[in-house]
Amino acid sequence: MNGEPNEKTRQESNPNLPLPRIGITMGDAAGIGAEILLKALTDENIKKFCLPIIIGDAAFLQKTAQELDLKFELVEANEISTQNPNQTLVYNLNNLSGEVIAGEESALTGRASAEYIEAAVRLWREKKIDAIATAPISKKAIALGGYNFPGHTEFLAQLTDTKEFAMSFFAGNLRVVLLSTHVSLLDAIDLVKKENLVELIKFSHHEISRLLKKDARIAVAGLNPHASEKGLFGSEEENDIIPAIAECKEKFGINVSGAYSPDTIFLRGFRGEFDVVIACYHDQATIAVKCLSFGASVNVTLGLPLVRTSVDHGTALDIAGKNKADASSMKAAIKLAAELKNIR
Repeated sequence: MNGEPNEKTRQESNPNLPLPRIGITMGDAAGIGAEILLKALTDENIKKFCLPIIIGDAAFLQKTAQELDLKFELVEANEISTQNPNQTLVYNLNNLSGEVIAGEESALTGRASAEYIEAAVRLWREKKIDAIATAPISKKAIALGGYNFPGHTEFLAQLTDTKEFAMSFFAGNLRVVLLSTHVSLLDAIDLVKKENLVELIKFSHHEISRLLKKDARIAVAGLNPHASEKGLFGSEEENDIIPAIAECKEKFGINVSGAYSPDTIFLRGFRGEFDVVIACYHDQATIAVKCLSFGASVNVTLGLPLVRTSVDHGTALDIAGKNKADASSMKAAIKLAAELKNIR
């Protein structure tokens, strides 16, 4: 699974299977969300894989399309049914009543972006969409808007009553699952404990094996340089990481190994030596993913009762409103949402 849906396999296996309906949240209007999702939907191949439905503010989307000189027939479709292939459906929340200034975080855009996510989950519960792909939000803006969540992952977990979940990234053969996400580095190091790793390895093995339809091979990155060289550069490997790996192998029969030096294990995963790499903290994973596959990798929330994918970058406030944003990751996220929905 490389982030690109296999249309031929899908049609051959069940040619009568309806296209999955992918709800695409608009993200923060002060960032590049509207730009990248509209640019992504200019790719005519998208509608071969799915029925895309934008969840956002129709007037703002129309204004953005005009500024980008993109020819869209945007149709409000709050009762989602079928689609004319020349039209793009918009589930319109009409919630951007004030002025949106490109590149400036605000309570208005933060609150609106959170409401798009809430609407997406509601539409999924009502069986009006099948999966979600999200454009980026601003953590500062959603806080200004009255929402106390560090990001999409935790917000979606709360909205779906999900207790066990994890952030992951799919980048070709490289799939990375994160032990911690948006916390300080000091706090992230404190979370590198045997019990946390055992639970994450078990969870990752279950989720990735299900998606790949095979017994997933798991590698665990060390925390310290060279995975501490047997204790020379730190104690976390010897005290917590290696014991967690041993327990998962011996007690649960999981195909897992490590701790591997973090400066090489992600490249080994990218080359296909492992099916998934467990990362000890956020940037350990994302630096590797973005260096190896920026613009083509996709953020996937594991453990949710619905498929949710997202772009591998943020709101890019510095280029918002300048028609400079690359939509590659948004396209990959939409296509992967369709592929993963067909697997579930």
